[in-house]
Amino acid sequence: MAKTNIEIIKEKHPCFSNRAHFKYGRIHLPVAPKCNIRCRYCEIKLGCVEDRPGVTEKILSPLEAMEMLRNAVKRDYPLRVVAVAGPGEPLANRQTFEVLKMAKEEFPHLIRCVATNGLALYECAELLERIGINTVTVTVNAIDPEVGAKIYEYVRVNGRKHTGIEAAEILINRQQEGVKEVVSRGMVVKINTVLIPDINGGHLTELARVYKQLGANIMNITPLIPAGKFAHMRPPTPEELSRARVACGEHIEQFKMCKQCRADACGIPGGDDESMGPDCL
Repeated sequence: MAKTNIEIIKEKHPCFSNRAHFKYGRIHLPVAPKCNIRCRYCEIKLGCVEDRPGVTEKILSPLEAMEMLRNAVKRDYPLRVVAVAGPGEPLANRQTFEVLKMAKEEFPHLIRCVATNGLALYECAELLERIGINTVTVTVNAIDPEVGAKIYEYVRVNGRKHTGIEAAEILINRQQEGVKEVVSRGMVVKINTVLIPDINGGHLTELARVYKQLGANIMNITPLIPAGKFAHMRPPTPEELSRARVACGEHIEQFKMCKQCRADACGIPGGDDESMGPDCL
């Protein structure tokens, strides 16, 4: 019997499979500086040694990123995934599409992955399919606009900035439309959710149920890293994180090994992980 897309991905993608997490490598190409939303917990930094999303040593051009990828392929570890995960919003930067198209042409055996906030996912779905994207990770922190308004400061669509409940409604609707669309085009979808216990802690079970119905394959709940305007907010306790994963696991499979990687991470997440930027190559 032929394997399904998700079975193939789970054999090789270290961010979709607990087993692959310790066996295979991934590389994040930091080509995407611009962002189209403002999350209150986010703080983009360059030239920084912090090990978290939104951080990179520097922004690379597509040609520089391809050289980084070539060097990684030459190294003595089993690279299986090439991704763009920031430090801004990948789908708001044309360089994302350019570099992943080049990666497909030069290294067609690699899984091609993109991370996104989902705001532009629906309108980019056809292009993502055309350049051969296999997996999409969508960060979804709310399905209730009142909850979302506490997390998102603004979203920007067609040059116009939206705030408050309106911004959250726009983002939530577009995320759901986008996930449904890329699933229909055969892409494997993971939902990333930041657990902010004092804001969305009681909200995640319904979120998990909704996105499973939309066709998402797996969910990754990560703890808040206090930063940006949420630098004062408390992260979840280990017990709160565990309870959220168990509850959401009633609806959708849970990935529990996430390292909350940098935008220029390179290596095996569960093993020899060199996540200190392009200079590691």
